[in-house]
Amino acid sequence: MRRCSIHKQVEVAAGDMNDYKQLAAGHYRDSPPVAVQAVYTLRPTRGLGPHGRRPAGVIVYARPNPRVELRTVATGGIFAGLDRQTALALLNRNVRCIARVIVEPPFRGIGLASRLVRETMPKVNAPIVEALGVMPLVNPFLEKAGMKAFEPRIPVEHAELIESLSAVGVEESDLVDPERAQGTLERLPSAAAEFLEIRIQHFLKSHGTRRSMRSGIERTRYIVEKLTHRPAYYIWYNPDLEVTMP
Repeated sequence: MRRCSIHKQVEVAAGDMNDYKQLAAGHYRDSPPVAVQAVYTLRPTRGLGPHGRRPAGVIVYARPNPRVELRTVATGGIFAGLDRQTALALLNRNVRCIARVIVEPPFRGIGLASRLVRETMPKVNAPIVEALGVMPLVNPFLEKAGMKAFEPRIPVEHAELIESLSAVGVEESDLVDPERAQGTLERLPSAAAEFLEIRIQHFLKSHGTRRSMRSGIERTRYIVEKLTHRPAYYIWYNPDLEVTMP
């Protein structure tokens, strides 16, 4: 399917949570979003072959989480130093958070996620739109839509293990697939495996009962989750609206 033909066959339209529920299985988070404020869909203007009239994508906007450390960095601290009630009221007035972006598998990789974000951010009537996520580090569709990224600080022990994994051939991009990473680990020469096992034991020593996990796919899944669950923060300022402060 050509990019131009698919883009011409869908339009961004107001939706509801029923649209989200139709596509929810395609998101890596199992739980539904809370404090939902707006939903938009990529709605076919005509049937998309076997896909029919089902939405090709959906985006859900929610109220912001009051405790986001990187927001202080990204906004220059404009919401910092306030009492909790005042800060919460200002956040709810000025900020909307992108809680979910889902594009159906047949239509991924052709820019529809970026389009969905770019065309809907001005519609939520907020001076600031933000997002937190891990997957956008792999697929930078939020930045392509005009958002600015602020990456979290990597803990020293995480950086050391990531470097050790890279030294034996497991790159950070491989960590999105624990099974693939495990396959690489199982094929390591004995010297490399022993080197890495020492580093893994060092990494796990502060993880409670996890420090005694045996090597295998369950341990690899746990390590991968810890190394990759570092949500970046994304922000977009609406050029037509100003942040209102007390």
